[in-house]
Amino acid sequence: MSEANRYRDEHGRVVGIGHLLGFALAGFVLGVAALLLVDTVLAAVNVSRFGRANGWLAVILPVWLLVEDFRAWRGQPGRLPVAVVGVALGLALGTLGAGLAGGLPPLGSGAVGAAVAILSYSLVWYYGIRWFARQ
Repeated sequence: MSEANRYRDEHGRVVGIGHLLGFALAGFVLGVAALLLVDTVLAAVNVSRFGRANGWLAVILPVWLLVEDFRAWRGQPGRLPVAVVGVALGLALGTLGAGLAGGLPPLGSGAVGAAVAILSYSLVWYYGIRWFARQ
């Protein structure tokens, strides 16, 4: 098995929950780092105050990963309902998390919300799609 295929099966599906969460977390961390860099530069040139970037933008790379895994399950009955439930739960819990972190600047509260949304969607997706696959 090649290095690239070690984390995905022959259909392109992520093989383990640890891999899915690890890749999603890595994408989230990269997204937050990019936002911090952009926000720092904008604050340094007096365009805006530090912390005003929208932390929800940190979901971009994890969403890309999750969309690719969704595509890899093409033809699997139950794929769309699992994704819809995951998105609804992720947005609800992410919004709740961002609200609870409302004392932070938008970068911080949005990042908290994004992290909660990514985690909850990933768990629903991974276990939900595999439950449907066994039926």
